[in-house]
Amino acid sequence: MLTVLRLPAYRNLFSAQVIALLGTGLLTVALGLLAFDLAAGRAGAVLGTALTIKMLAYVFVAPLMAALVEHLPPKAVLVAADLVRAAVALMLPFVDQVWQVYVLVFVLQSASATFTPAFQSVIPVVLPQERDYTKALSLSRLAYDLESLVSPILAAALLVVMSYSNLFLGTVAGFLLSALLVLATRLPASPSAAGTGSLLHRTTLGSRIFLQLPPLRGLLALNLVVACGTALVLVNTVVYVRDLYGGTNAQVAVALACYGGGSMLVALTTPGLLERFTDRAFMLGGSALVAAGVGAAGVVAAVRPPWLLMLVLWAVLGAGTSMINTPSARLLRRAATDSTRSYLFTAQFSLSHACFIITYPIAGWVGAAAGQPAAALILAALAALGAVAAWRLWTVGAPTPRQEDAVCRTGGHR
Repeated sequence: MLTVLRLPAYRNLFSAQVIALLGTGLLTVALGLLAFDLAAGRAGAVLGTALTIKMLAYVFVAPLMAALVEHLPPKAVLVAADLVRAAVALMLPFVDQVWQVYVLVFVLQSASATFTPAFQSVIPVVLPQERDYTKALSLSRLAYDLESLVSPILAAALLVVMSYSNLFLGTVAGFLLSALLVLATRLPASPSAAGTGSLLHRTTLGSRIFLQLPPLRGLLALNLVVACGTALVLVNTVVYVRDLYGGTNAQVAVALACYGGGSMLVALTTPGLLERFTDRAFMLGGSALVAAGVGAAGVVAAVRPPWLLMLVLWAVLGAGTSMINTPSARLLRRAATDSTRSYLFTAQFSLSHACFIITYPIAGWVGAAAGQPAAALILAALAALGAVAAWRLWTVGAPTPRQEDAVCRTGGHR
């Protein structure tokens, strides 16, 4: 899997991704502490609003920015987005009003909504061979999982010797280093984007291509499955551990580490497994695992079996979500033409995050109002619905995206 790092262009891009992720992890910790300083007992509401703003930026700003920057060189887009993120992180320690946090979070997440799809759409150009690209997807999944484990530990170590406001400087450094690495990378020439039609036509182009191709329609449903499993874990792990099991903060970290460990195990083995199984079988298997796992979490909340069983269940949920997430970009790569690649990756970024606008409130609000078993069972029903929909929409023997009508792939009118 590490052989793809021998290519200098990909090695630089992967290093930029890892460093930017670490910076983002430090920002998450520092933002929570800043919210407590500004709002004390209302810190949870401030963070909840900030997360909502983040999702809204991902869903609505990403496709708009993709259309606006389509004619710019990818390197310029990536570097500019990193510089904007660094500038926002530099301003955050100086805010003294909650509304200022909301404005800066919106600008920062809008820059991230520009950077991430552009970054993802560059990788298939750098690694044109599917086997190499699959290895890169596994490395990317590992990077995300390791960040979730390493960033809190790094932040805790730094907070021993400095105030939390200095963590923002670590975020600034991460984004600046990411920009420098991208700037030093020689990227292959990228063909011009489609660039025809109105701004609205171009903004919705990726979503319309999704609706036209069976594998991508299946991916839409699978995004809902991932959102159900992820929302349960990210929102309610602390409730399961601290409230239901009477555990400690350290045990919360252990449960989250088990979830990340299950995801990393799948990411490590995905390149080999996808040589034996089709993407469809592998990803639908992951959806069944997630739906069953979320349903089992409802049982765990009701009967509270031994602690070890909950940890195993969290690892299963991590494995199931990774079985969907890790190969998903392969579908986009096959569906894309040179002129529509950025639109498709942006659509996946936007549409996948839209699902969290549904599942985060269910996990949080239903869990608080009706109890954890009810929240888990509703999420399990949604996940099962998504799994069945994916199975029906992504039919066996459906034409591969490159066999579809070229007009469909470019989003033009018949």
